[in-house]
Amino acid sequence: MDLLARLEEYRAQEQELQWEGTFADYFGMVKANPRIARLSHGRVFDMIMAAGVEQGPDGEPRYHFFNQELFGLDRSLRQIVEYFSSAAQRLEVRKRILLLMGPVGGGKSTIVSLLKHGLEQYSRTDEGAVYAIKGCPMHEEPLHLVPETLRPELEREHGIYVEGDLCPHCRLMVRTQHDGRIETVPVHRIAFSEKNRIGIGTFTPSDPKSQDISELVGGIDLSTIGEVGVESDPRAYRFDGELNIANRGLMEFIEMLKCDEKFLYVLLTLSQEQNIKTGRFSMIYADEVVVSHTNENEYNAFVGNKKSEALQDRIILVRVPYNLRVSEEVRIYEKLLRQSALRDVHIAPHTLRVASIFAVLSRLEPSQKAGMSAMKKLKIYDGEDVDGFKAKDAKELQEETEREGMDGISPRYVINRLSNALIREGITCLTPITALRALKDGLDQHTSISRGEHERLLNFIDEARREYDELAKTEVQRAFVYSFEESARTLLNNYLDNVEAFCNHTKVRDPITEEEMEPDEKLMRSIEEQIGVTENAKKAFREEILIRISALARKGVPFDYRSHERLKEAIERKLFADLKDIVKITTSTKTPDAEQLKRINDVVDRLVAEHGYCHVCANDLLRYVGTLLNR
Repeated sequence: MDLLARLEEYRAQEQELQWEGTFADYFGMVKANPRIARLSHGRVFDMIMAAGVEQGPDGEPRYHFFNQELFGLDRSLRQIVEYFSSAAQRLEVRKRILLLMGPVGGGKSTIVSLLKHGLEQYSRTDEGAVYAIKGCPMHEEPLHLVPETLRPELEREHGIYVEGDLCPHCRLMVRTQHDGRIETVPVHRIAFSEKNRIGIGTFTPSDPKSQDISELVGGIDLSTIGEVGVESDPRAYRFDGELNIANRGLMEFIEMLKCDEKFLYVLLTLSQEQNIKTGRFSMIYADEVVVSHTNENEYNAFVGNKKSEALQDRIILVRVPYNLRVSEEVRIYEKLLRQSALRDVHIAPHTLRVASIFAVLSRLEPSQKAGMSAMKKLKIYDGEDVDGFKAKDAKELQEETEREGMDGISPRYVINRLSNALIREGITCLTPITALRALKDGLDQHTSISRGEHERLLNFIDEARREYDELAKTEVQRAFVYSFEESARTLLNNYLDNVEAFCNHTKVRDPITEEEMEPDEKLMRSIEEQIGVTENAKKAFREEILIRISALARKGVPFDYRSHERLKEAIERKLFADLKDIVKITTSTKTPDAEQLKRINDVVDRLVAEHGYCHVCANDLLRYVGTLLNR
């Protein structure tokens, strides 16, 4: 990168943001594009939708604005976007505080951080441009200069909606510096910036005895009060509270429910009347999104307090539970590891998946459905079909419980334990077994876990290991198969020929002798039994395969062994079962002969070249699977 050229480009971009003009100039722009003057909730909604949206496999919308940082929170994000969608239409819901409630490490702070940083970037684009009265400490909308009596006519003739009044500072400025001629009032473009305290505010509660309300609403400026004489003069007041500077944008209220009541009363007025009560002044209009986040215990205590009923009625609650999909959990850890400076340690395949299985298992609640184990539920949530259940049953399972995902192991715990394992001296590769050992060791150091919970989590580690055992065996057996794709294709074609003959009550023609024979029931059952298809269910399963072939053919899509998930599993298991003895002998031999050594080296090379292993974890995998097969 040519830094000097980029600096020049950056300065040019900054210069474009330095637009200045008069109210008359600004009004001309608003007439041409009334969206320039949209309110804060509308601006946030437009920002989210501008990034794009698509339908997820589970039917939930996936918002591109969030999907590079947040994973597995589709339902919560949909509720948040629905809130902004309604608020953007100026419905009553905009006069509510958005409260995100969920367990630690669930993504609440990340959601708010994305909204804040997103607004900063969006305000620097043409679509998100924001203009304010120059010199106003609250960066207020220039249309507030329009007298109340003219506003209905303005909306009727130009479709321009004006809401709100001038702050005391601007009211004084218009009267003393412009003699009431609003068309000459200077207007400039602003870019939201939390660092520069423009349009983005953050309030953190501290000791109620020492924390002053001025942090929220500003306070008297002692350096100028001697000059102006009275406290009610706007020049003697600092409009620099978090609610003041967040006007037109967003205010994050961290752990709102831990605040002293006097701070909550200010929020009640803001949400109910969209006004801030400050010092010696009348109500000051504020247009801003207020987002807070808290944990479940704090929220339950808040709801149980009768004194807070008025504020409770002004809150829109969105639960933000832990993610419940293994594939999304893996993406969380991949993101966190990418952000680190770690580059010299290899992460073996399935390591993050095995850690994710443990984490998600800890968050699931038991199902009332017969035969529904925690592992089956985990796979269904991740979009897999399992024995007796389909992925489409996920919604019904979710409706069984209200709190699922609100308890369990947090992503922070998992990444902390993985980080601890990654930095150990001499480690060059992190394997699934090493990761599970680190997760298990961490439970002993976790003082807040009860004895019963400790045992429950140890059982989940055992379940995750059993799942990995199957993955490991499958991985090695697949690597041992020479020309696996060709073998699978041949077996599939033989199976389909027989299935078609069975369903159509015809015979199969031998490819060599051309003799007509009855369908090979033994072959078909040897494949179907690999995935538990019973004798009574075989006819329905075979018909289902033919229906899938027909459906794909209508779309011009060829059918192969991957086109049907359960058939794919059956084909692979059948091939692996035929190879099991070869794998067992080769992997468990302590002193392999030349032929066995060549086969082992071929398998290691294939694991490295095609499956993402390094030589360290590939050899570890072979030794581990050899141990499993000899048990």
